[in-house]
Amino acid sequence: MTRLKDRLKAMIQASGPLSVAAYMDLCLHDRQHGYYATRPGLGRDFITAPEISQVFGELIGLWLAQEWQNLGMPKRFSLLEIGPGRGTLMRDALRAVRSVDGFLEAAQLHFVEPSPVLRTDLTQTFAPNSPVFLEQLDDVETDLPVLIVANEWLDCLPVQQYVRTGEAWHERVVGLSNTGELAFGLSDQAAPFQPDIPEEQSDLELQPGLKTLVELMDRLLNQTSGRALLIDYGTTDAAPGDTLRAYQRGKQVDPLFAPGECDLTCDVDFHRLRRLASAQNLKTDGPISQSRFLLSLGAEMRLNQLASAHPDQADALFEGVKRLVDPSELGERFQVICLSSPDLASPAAF
Repeated sequence: MTRLKDRLKAMIQASGPLSVAAYMDLCLHDRQHGYYATRPGLGRDFITAPEISQVFGELIGLWLAQEWQNLGMPKRFSLLEIGPGRGTLMRDALRAVRSVDGFLEAAQLHFVEPSPVLRTDLTQTFAPNSPVFLEQLDDVETDLPVLIVANEWLDCLPVQQYVRTGEAWHERVVGLSNTGELAFGLSDQAAPFQPDIPEEQSDLELQPGLKTLVELMDRLLNQTSGRALLIDYGTTDAAPGDTLRAYQRGKQVDPLFAPGECDLTCDVDFHRLRRLASAQNLKTDGPISQSRFLLSLGAEMRLNQLASAHPDQADALFEGVKRLVDPSELGERFQVICLSSPDLASPAAF
């Protein structure tokens, strides 16, 4: 039994069941025992696109350089990554733009990263860039233009789950079973809404953090010029049902199995994200598939360059890029959306 599981049981016994969103937030972000705070498992429990192929981060770097040029090549700007993990994406991105005159000198590197362990690693890795760490997105200063990138961060925003029972919807909660173990159940109170979704859909997920994110982006990108590039897996045409998953050592496990020791994730509702962003004074491009985005930026050309330079690694390089762009693998599963200041034209690849 994990120490966090003991605490969760005590909390439920004292105050009643937790919403799935509260449970997820504690499991991932609790300062003492949360997954990201104590044991982020990149490469062990899960693997992200930058870890699969260096081409991913390099193309993101070239996209950032292009958008810096589209902003008028400001002499100083904030380059911000949300949830950088071990910094693989940003390391590859910065390597790819070394030949772009003035970009690295202008960039002031910022990270939003809650994990103390990862902050230490990032400080060492990016020491020449003097990275600045922010506690949250709304700590970004508005006196400089800003370019933001977040890969596989939206899926970690806590999710509320609802279940249709007859004509009413009830929130799914985490309580205790008759034997005192963590168990899913339903709130006694009906939820005060009737979502506009197909009648045959009996499960619904909502990420409150999407609305908060859009409101923050609206304030930021209307005070300073910039863009936010967001990449994640999710749906584009319908609200997700029950997609909450947990991963440990590369295998999917029960989300209640080991709180604080597993990665928890859910599908992102990109259709809702676009609708929320469009309702604000934000320019919204996408979502488009990761396959279309990377191929538009020259993934095939970069693969051929790397394979020619490293023929002994050509097969591995090909398999990595194929995994990222193949529609049957991650190419259509992942979506890309860009939120921009309202006066900017559409960004590259959109």
